[in-house]
Amino acid sequence: MGKKAAAKKGEHEGKATKGHGDAADAAGGAGGAAPGKDLSTKAYDREMKKLHVELVNLQQWVVAKGLKVCIVFEGRDGAGKGGTIKAITERVSPRVFRVIALPAPTEREKSQMYAQRYLPHFPAAGEVVIFDRSWYNRAGVERVMGFCSEEQAKGFLAIVPLFEQMMVHSGIILLKYWLEVSPEEQTRRLKARIGDGRKTWKLSPMDVKSYDRWDDYTKARDEMFAATDSSWAPWFVARSEDKKKVRLNVISHILKHVPYKALPVAKVKLPERKIGRYQAVDFPFKYVPEPY
Repeated sequence: MGKKAAAKKGEHEGKATKGHGDAADAAGGAGGAAPGKDLSTKAYDREMKKLHVELVNLQQWVVAKGLKVCIVFEGRDGAGKGGTIKAITERVSPRVFRVIALPAPTEREKSQMYAQRYLPHFPAAGEVVIFDRSWYNRAGVERVMGFCSEEQAKGFLAIVPLFEQMMVHSGIILLKYWLEVSPEEQTRRLKARIGDGRKTWKLSPMDVKSYDRWDDYTKARDEMFAATDSSWAPWFVARSEDKKKVRLNVISHILKHVPYKALPVAKVKLPERKIGRYQAVDFPFKYVPEPY
């Protein structure tokens, strides 16, 4: 990021509207570990549990007040977007927190206005929509890999701030995150996908083709920041070298930038029940085998 864009970002972050900071701070902001120190799994789990409680509080507030929240995650392959999104959503309702990860556009979608296929997925009242890559594909992978022309990419960069201003003016709370990873850590993560049967689906042919385009992606990122780091929709950069810390840091940041309060929770007491008034039939159930 250039000096001008970095200064602009810092200025905006200092003025950003904060949510209930007390709740987010109590949830352990940076994971309870000093910068540069390793975070144990036990400490990570403890801090994540606190943050998950606050995300549930946020969810209840979003529904009660009809808020519309849109969160965009961008970054290089292997930067940790998927794991961070999973950490955000694993304890909340998928009916409130929706994750959008669109495939490559169809021939029909290619003929549409560029942002058209993203619009139907924007949040309505009471929803949080998370984009695992977004309309910024045009400023990144499409531009670097030649799926759009330079004219199209530059036209996109010129228009997108106005597009996002329209989103914000319509009442959408828009947060944009770029996960930053080093070339060494990216290589380690991509190599780990090759020999792990649980992760091979994460390594696409496009990932392999784009692996040698580090500098091209850096240039595209810098131009994207310079053009789209606006006061109404700034970019927030999260260092993702440490997967545990970036998840805690991003969730804490979201909690501080979406205003919310913890709503009163009614006490629940399970009623007494009677069992045995009906005798189950002796049906030949087909039970799942239990090899474990």
